[in-house]
Amino acid sequence: MPHIVLDQKINLFDFAILFKPLFQKSPLIKIHEMYTDVQGKNALFSTVVIDNSHHDYFIQVMTGKDRTTIRLLPATDPEKTDAVKQSLANLCLEIQKCYPDMNIIKSNLWDFLKTPIANE
Repeated sequence: MPHIVLDQKINLFDFAILFKPLFQKSPLIKIHEMYTDVQGKNALFSTVVIDNSHHDYFIQVMTGKDRTTIRLLPATDPEKTDAVKQSLANLCLEIQKCYPDMNIIKSNLWDFLKTPIANE
């Protein structure tokens, strides 16, 4: 399962205020809605990817005591294409833009994290 782990807990309520929809033109990656649970421990990001096929799914961001994990929500489980993996990386890069002190401590998406977001 593709995932990214950051070295700090993110305040999801604060990030909900900062979050703006992410859009990449080619391949099409759109992360457009954020839903946070009442405890602020989990957030879901509604995501659409169109590459060779159409994928609708949620990215899950979970906060723990001292880390934040970004992964695909298992209930929506899209095919793990490169564009789907890139969507996770795009969200991580956006979080790091808002919180530059956060570092990635674990991931299986290192190659995708090197690619800057192509917003248009």
